[in-house]
Amino acid sequence: MTYPQSNAALSARPVPFEIPLDAPRSGVIHVRHRHTDRFTVVGNHLAQHPRLSAAAIGLCVYIQSLPDGADVTVKTLTLRFREGEITIRRALNELVAAGYVERRRVALGGGRFATRTLSYDKPGCGTRSRRSPAAPEAVQAESAESEAEPVPVVAPDPGPRPVPPQSSALRGPAADILARLRTVDSRLSLSWREVLRLAPGVEEWLARAASPEQVLRTLTAALPPAHVPIHHPGRFVEFRLSALQPPPLAAVPPPSVTDGPAPLVNCDGCDRAFRSHDPDADCGDCRAAA
Repeated sequence: MTYPQSNAALSARPVPFEIPLDAPRSGVIHVRHRHTDRFTVVGNHLAQHPRLSAAAIGLCVYIQSLPDGADVTVKTLTLRFREGEITIRRALNELVAAGYVERRRVALGGGRFATRTLSYDKPGCGTRSRRSPAAPEAVQAESAESEAEPVPVVAPDPGPRPVPPQSSALRGPAADILARLRTVDSRLSLSWREVLRLAPGVEEWLARAASPEQVLRTLTAALPPAHVPIHHPGRFVEFRLSALQPPPLAAVPPPSVTDGPAPLVNCDGCDRAFRSHDPDADCGDCRAAA
């Protein structure tokens, strides 16, 4: 009896890695491979950074592996990885704080600006002192001056500091309302410059018959939650003063129209008494007969 034989080549099966005898008894064992193309050199200062999160380290390695001109916006990175936008944005903020990524605003001309992203292989690797090219005579003169006695450098006068106005300028109902805002909520603490700038707006409220309590209640009502900061309290108060300003009250009518009924007068035609604000008016019957 004969058995059929196949001429097909045997399938190549991967041979498992054999752990060497001198390998450590615990911990990771590296299986090395020498890359000849498509690789990125990453320093241990990044790979073993003690304060960066795993997402930030991985994102920085990915950014360093990209060519110049690649799009690394939060939207693009969110579409590339499984992590959400909040995780990507938080990782980028970590890299900016650590010095691996820089967002620089560049003027394009015509009042336009663009934000460029710089990726550093190592924080501070691109900074160096720039010196303008000088002639050999200037270099020799500079070296001679360096050997001479150093001249003390006098710091320039920064000029007069802004002095806050006298306490009398910060008095009055309007300034008092603005200064009392911080007693209601510490996030509404205003500087003396902002008090002077916003005082005319509060005075306009008071001129429209609004009481100080009404102004204070309007400026402090329905504030954001306590954990939400108010970064610009001056702008916040200015917006409420302009957006919620009450309309002016109508003119008060003459007292003769509002203070009770019209007085009694006698008709010149029939001597009948009737009420009228005009002392020379006639009664209704006399006016009808005429």
